[in-house]
Amino acid sequence: MSARTQTKTVTPSKASGAAPAPLRGALARLRTLGGGPLHRICLFLLVLFVLVALLAPWLAPQDPTFGHLGDTLLDPSADYWLGTDQGGHDTFSALIVGTRTSLTGPLAVVCFSTVVGIAVGLFTAWRGGWIDTLVGRVLDVVFAFPALLMAILAVALFGKGMTAPVIAMAIAYMPYTARLVRALAVQEKARPYVAAYRVQGHSALFVTVRRVLPNIAPTLLAQSTVNFGYALLDLAALSFLGLGVQPPTPDWGAMINQGQTAVLQGRPLSAIAPAVAVVLVVVAFNVVGESLGDRLAGRDSR
Repeated sequence: MSARTQTKTVTPSKASGAAPAPLRGALARLRTLGGGPLHRICLFLLVLFVLVALLAPWLAPQDPTFGHLGDTLLDPSADYWLGTDQGGHDTFSALIVGTRTSLTGPLAVVCFSTVVGIAVGLFTAWRGGWIDTLVGRVLDVVFAFPALLMAILAVALFGKGMTAPVIAMAIAYMPYTARLVRALAVQEKARPYVAAYRVQGHSALFVTVRRVLPNIAPTLLAQSTVNFGYALLDLAALSFLGLGVQPPTPDWGAMINQGQTAVLQGRPLSAIAPAVAVVLVVVAFNVVGESLGDRLAGRDSR
């Protein structure tokens, strides 16, 4: 009987703040989310691409924006590791520098959509009622527009470039995060620790930001990882259509578009190299994201 009484006494003390910070608990959970060999290989690829993006100006052997007209469509050599395109640009240097451009856009999309989605999801889950219903209907309307279509509409309204498409795609991706956050927050809201905090007089903002959000953070990380891969694919498709990043700025989607002529002339590396990079990054992000999601759901991932 005394042991049970002691246990009941310890539980409220944890709710009052004696336990370790929830953020540390969330980080501890993330450290246990290791997957199988495929997960580790994809994680290594992601780290490699991020390092290349950060060190691109120092890793690129040549200036990818400066073309040599006498060196067009060359085969791979000691000077040009992946050959050149029809403009005489070094394909290898463009691939490296394009890594930064190709990853920055999706990162902006994911960051913006995640921050706004978290705010919307937590607010609707906590308030409920007609506010939850109204926001849900608005999110349904946004769901009706594919992200790539919204990006093309943004280009038609504001011109070519990356700023308008990134904002449009972030709005298109926001409902995915908002609905996930709402579903998770509703589950957390029904747990006893939330009621304990409210009884102690803590505000709704404190409970949602300091307690509920850290508990759902690992699942949000998994969803954001998957969203990053899809956003990269959409932005690469936009650049391939000539509506995104404009030459001479290196970008994988634009490189694939510019390499079509080289493919017809028997020099496919200028198009194949960026296409392989896009596939590797998208697959790696999806594998890592789904692996994290499977581990969080209690399933074994490979």
